[in-house]
Amino acid sequence: MTSVAENRQETNLVVITGMSGAGKTVAMQSLEDLGFFCIDNLPPALLGKLTELLEQSGGMRRAALVIDLRGRDFFSSLFESLDRLEKHHGIHYQILYLDASDAVLVQRYKETRRRHPLSPEGTPMDGIHLERELLDEIRGRAHQIIDTSTMKPAQLKERIISRYTVTGENTLTVTFQSFGFKYGVPIDADLIFDVRFLPNPHYVASLKPNTGKDTDVYDYVMKWQETKQFLEKLTDMLAFLLPHYQREGKMSLVVGIGCTGGKHRSVAVAEYLNRWFRETEGTRVAHRDIEKN
Repeated sequence: MTSVAENRQETNLVVITGMSGAGKTVAMQSLEDLGFFCIDNLPPALLGKLTELLEQSGGMRRAALVIDLRGRDFFSSLFESLDRLEKHHGIHYQILYLDASDAVLVQRYKETRRRHPLSPEGTPMDGIHLERELLDEIRGRAHQIIDTSTMKPAQLKERIISRYTVTGENTLTVTFQSFGFKYGVPIDADLIFDVRFLPNPHYVASLKPNTGKDTDVYDYVMKWQETKQFLEKLTDMLAFLLPHYQREGKMSLVVGIGCTGGKHRSVAVAEYLNRWFRETEGTRVAHRDIEKN
C-alpha cells in the first residue's frame, strides 16, 4: 500500500479503529497535531458524505476519523462504505487498527473506572471478548496494526507521528520569545534562559531608546566575549535538544530569553537564535515586552 507521504495530490484518509482502551484517542490527537482534519466517532454510513466534503474543500488533503463500536448500530455499513472508497480515485485511505492484550485492557478499565461500552452491566472481560469478535473482520482488513500493550501514550504518539509525517515536513515549531523578568516569566515557556549577566545597553544613553532589533544595540550586545561564549554553548545545547524534542513528538517549543526589561539584551539574543536556527528548524521570533517602557 502506498504510504501517506507519497500521496500529496490525493486526499489521504486514515480510518482509526480497534479495541476500546487501546489508544484511539491518543492516535487521533497525534494526527490532529500533524494537521489532519479529525472526526471522532463518525457513523460509517456518513463516510460517503465526508469524502464529498473533502473533495469540495479543495485544500483539505489529510483527514482522520475514529470509527468504533460506540456507533455499533451503524457499524455494519462500514464495509460497504470502504468498498466504495476502493473505487474512488481521489481518496487514498488506510485503516489503522489499535490493539492491546486482554490483561492490559482490563487493567486500563480498572484504572479509569470506566465500564466497557459493550458490557455496561457485566465485567470488562465480557465486553472485550464480544468486541474482539465484532472487530475481527475489520482487523483483517487493516493496513497497519499497532499493539499498545507495552506502550505509554507518549510512545504511541511518537509511533503515529513517525508513521504519518510527510517526508520533509517539520513537525516542531520553535519560538524564541524575549521577555522582561520585571513583567513576569512567560507561562507558556518550555525553556528559560536568563541573559541579565550580559552588559546592559540600557545604561548607554545613545542606546537606551532603541531595542535589540536595532543594529547599534544588537552589535553592542554581541560584541562582548561573554556573549559569544554564551551563544556558542547555547546553540550547541539547543542543536542537541531540538531533534530529541521532535522525536518525542513535541509539536511546539517556546524558548524564553529574559533580561530585566525585555527590550535590549533578550531581544538581541532571541533575534540571533532565530537567525541561527531558522533555515534548519523553521523557527520564529516573538518579543513580548519590547514596546513597554
